[in-house]
Amino acid sequence: MADNKTQATTASVADFLARVAPARRAEDARVLAALFSEVTGFEPRMWGESIVGYGRYHYRYASGREGDFLATGFSPRKSALSLYIMPGYQDYGEILARLGKHKTGKACLYITKLADVDLDVLRELIATGLKDLDAIWPVHPE
Repeated sequence: MADNKTQATTASVADFLARVAPARRAEDARVLAALFSEVTGFEPRMWGESIVGYGRYHYRYASGREGDFLATGFSPRKSALSLYIMPGYQDYGEILARLGKHKTGKACLYITKLADVDLDVLRELIATGLKDLDAIWPVHPE
């Protein structure tokens, strides 16, 4: 079976964050980095070229596919901030209703700018997602 395309790297998170543009996106990325560190208690690590990840978990599906992936994290993409709140199939509707302006994907939350959301609710969402993931597959600091 093929490995995940997105793998942990040894690239510098600080160097990556220093290259984020434009200035508003860079500031939002710095705020997210501090927020994720605060909520998770984990040191950030680059996953692929553009994802800042916190923690890791090992999964094994009934199909036999298994691997390691970031427990939670974000990527400051051009069109939006992509937040990875795992596991993506949980129902976080009540929390999301209080978050503010956002869009969702299977395991991603898309925010155009942090000013559009309540950061305390975002903290709650990250913590809840991490707890729920850990109940399925144990989460490790790295």
